[in-house]
Amino acid sequence: MSDALPVVNHWVGGAELVSTSGRTAPVYDPALGVQTKNVALGNAAEIDAAVAAAKAAFPAWRDTSITKRQQVIFAFRELLNARKGELAEILTSEHGKVLSDAAGEITRGLEVVELATGFPHLLKGEYSENVSTGVDVYSTKQPLGVVGIISPFNFPAMVPMWFFPIAIAAGNTVVLKPSEKDPSAANWLAALFKEAGLPDGVFNVLHGDKEAVDGLLNHRDVKSISFVGSTPIAHYIYETAAKNGKRVQALGGAKNHMLVLPDADLDLAADAAINAGFGSAGERCMAISVLVAVEPIADELVAKIKERMATLKTGDGRRGCDMGPLVTEVHRDKVASYIDVATTDGATVVVDGRDIEVDGEAEGFWLGPTLIDNVPTTSKVYLDEIFGPVLSVVRVHSYEDGVDLINNGAYGNGTAIFTNDGGAARRFQNEVEVGMIGINVPIPVPVAYHSFGGVKDSIFGDTKAYGLAGFRFFTQEKAITSRWLDPSHGGINLGFPQN
Repeated sequence: MSDALPVVNHWVGGAELVSTSGRTAPVYDPALGVQTKNVALGNAAEIDAAVAAAKAAFPAWRDTSITKRQQVIFAFRELLNARKGELAEILTSEHGKVLSDAAGEITRGLEVVELATGFPHLLKGEYSENVSTGVDVYSTKQPLGVVGIISPFNFPAMVPMWFFPIAIAAGNTVVLKPSEKDPSAANWLAALFKEAGLPDGVFNVLHGDKEAVDGLLNHRDVKSISFVGSTPIAHYIYETAAKNGKRVQALGGAKNHMLVLPDADLDLAADAAINAGFGSAGERCMAISVLVAVEPIADELVAKIKERMATLKTGDGRRGCDMGPLVTEVHRDKVASYIDVATTDGATVVVDGRDIEVDGEAEGFWLGPTLIDNVPTTSKVYLDEIFGPVLSVVRVHSYEDGVDLINNGAYGNGTAIFTNDGGAARRFQNEVEVGMIGINVPIPVPVAYHSFGGVKDSIFGDTKAYGLAGFRFFTQEKAITSRWLDPSHGGINLGFPQN
């Protein structure tokens, strides 16, 4: 039956490239639990074709004037803003996140597009006059060439937009390898960019699995790799691409803690825990997955969270629900298995997401919001990045215990503190070993003109994503030392004689 379904093919050189690899992967509507299409899995020839198209387009795009490039980026921004509803529907149909969440994802991606429209200011070089007699030194920032982007399933529009608008604005050409779980957004964005006036070959989409990933990592014409995904894969991407002489920005996994001090507004903290723990079904690297409650407020805080969870509606993202399904049946089952692990390890399952009634088809990949209290820090429920709607509560006796807990973890992506004590907050931001910190803000994803990225096992490579770091990553600097002879030195001089 699946052979009769539509196939998502590559986008290469400004048009659909029909795959001849003979390999495909299924794409599901997670709320219905049914396969809706197939996605092509690229072979060596298709990898080469995508890179070759980008390479061929690079010289002309590099030499396109700043004014013209800026006009194309502005046109893309206007088209995307006008038609973002179409893209949100695509995201919901393949990822499962509710429509409002999909719209929010696109809005955050648009922030980076808007940053990219200001690229002329961010690509200016520097000039030093008369460093030696008659000698000037100046620098220019130029694009790298063909750049590869490998993006995850959880944000099929936003994460690619962390990278490709900046890369393209800076004069590079792009090969994007999106997740095979929800591939259609990438093609839609590429077609929209063409409509905005982007020349063919500047933005290409290569679908595939590990073969396509390795093809980009090992291709001599790909100058850099940008990646977001799990830590083991980020480490592999970094090692392999760096070994091949490429620049790498590889953002890995997370286990984000939210520290709640006894003086915090517990209603605000409970609302934040709901939003940060269960938004996008917990399938985001900035989700709060561990709530660290400093006694004596844990019982009250857990009760407030439980009360709010009872009001959440899980179901089809097109029906006005609060939370949608997980992306695949396999992933849903893996996430749900941690609930039994918690029980075995002595934790208390306060709310079991397997018991919910859903507003959607029975075959959907459902798991409701789950709350687990008294989680031992030795349990896999605490240690693993579960990547689903499972919020763990760990109780500690002091601020110091909470910070030690966070700093002893392998990851350092995001964290938050909830308190009304400015001194405690200031101390926290200084002492905690995490790259993105929220103070009474549960999901501290920086705005586009600051950069995104963690520390420790949450990042590998040269720079963070977007912001000024993004422009540094996608450009290389040239320094020019120049001397021009003074006309009085001799030679032809059509000026009036001086003596």
